Amino acid sequence: MGLVAPFVVYPIFLMHALCFALFACAFNLLLGYTGLLSFGHAAFFGAAAYTTGYTVKMMGLGPAAGILAGTVAAMVLGSVFGMLVIRRQGIYFAMITLALAQLVYFFFLQSSFTGGEDGIQGIPRGHFLWIINLGDDRKLYYFVLAIFLVGFVVIHRTIHSPFGQVLNAIRENEPRAVSLGYDVNKYKLQAFVISAALSGLAGATYAIVFTFVTLTSADWHTSGDVVLMTLLGGMGTVFGPIVGAFALVSLQSQLADKVGSFVTVIMGGMFIVCVLLLRNGIVGELSGLYYRVVGRRPD
Repeated sequence: MGLVAPFVVYPIFLMHALCFALFACAFNLLLGYTGLLSFGHAAFFGAAAYTTGYTVKMMGLGPAAGILAGTVAAMVLGSVFGMLVIRRQGIYFAMITLALAQLVYFFFLQSSFTGGEDGIQGIPRGHFLWIINLGDDRKLYYFVLAIFLVGFVVIHRTIHSPFGQVLNAIRENEPRAVSLGYDVNKYKLQAFVISAALSGLAGATYAIVFTFVTLTSADWHTSGDVVLMTLLGGMGTVFGPIVGAFALVSLQSQLADKVGSFVTVIMGGMFIVCVLLLRNGIVGELSGLYYRVVGRRPD
């Protein structure tokens, strides 16, 4: 289906949704499988986007090298943030991540290399392996799809590994994980860094797709969007964040021209509905329905 999608649906929309689907999956690794709610993940998305935009436009790197540079920048930033916040829990963890993300936002706002409020415009898409012209939307779509699949496989492998089982144990009962001899702070830091790096991969790819980077990429609204995508699709499910990302991006693209800035109010209403009625998200509720009808858990 993914291979024929750009011939049926507008490729830019698909790439937009894939970038945020990867972002939501990375965030879900932290929230859904480790139990850590971050309100500052836009910092990694935005830092990678700015790094990619600067290295590709100003330094002349190719798109693949620029995306790699952005991902590494997000991973380094995630390591620094993680060491500062990982010993905190609950609302304290969430508020510290939000505060640190706002520091990053204002750094981008005041720095000359980011272009301030104008951002970095005219980022060249270039060629992949000097052969594939990414200026063609369909060719770029397959490039983005490949990046998404690589990121998704990394996340899938992580959550189904012994490391992922320890993360689940920490989420369910952290004191018991400590009593079993696990260094929970080390595991949480590793999960935080992996999540930050993959969020950066999404942000770096986003910069190549849209050929510009603005402060919106690092704004707290972007952090709120990824939280909503994860909750809407299904926190702690493999495919939930993908469903949530495609649903939210679809709604935003359809409603933006019709209701303008009022779309933010609609997104807030969706958040309330998810919390009150869809506690397990779309995928979580469908999985529960399948279990009740069939009598066994879905594979």
